Amino acid sequence: MTDTVLDKMGGEPALKRLVEHFYDLVEARPEGAQIVRLHMDGHGIAATREEQFNFLSGFFGGRHYYKERHGHMNVKLIHEHIPILQEDAENWLALMDRALADLGHSGAHIERVRATLRRVALALVNNGDVVGEQSARRDAV
Repeated sequence: MTDTVLDKMGGEPALKRLVEHFYDLVEARPEGAQIVRLHMDGHGIAATREEQFNFLSGFFGGRHYYKERHGHMNVKLIHEHIPILQEDAENWLALMDRALADLGHSGAHIERVRATLRRVALALVNNGDVVGEQSARRDAV
């Protein structure tokens, strides 16, 4: 049996540490300010920490907590109501890269993770063209 990315990272405890450290950076660093604002329009950072762990667990080959709870893992659907600019995606990626590095995650599997996260994050850029009521919100910020 082949180890999953989650296994290679150290399992669920390591993923939990990564998600917590990532959102600590998001809340502390200037490049995270807009990410925080975007999450405040939803359920807040505390809920996002939990949902990010749930999603990434399945995404990295572990238990599909997010799918069990929400019935899908469609990342575009998850974010369709959020106005996401290129800068937001780049900031998210930079903070995730820092979190991975800070916690000592390295190796070929982490480079594949970074490349995959980059493709996904950039695919979510919608330049404010969103579904629902938040479409006008971006202009107000």
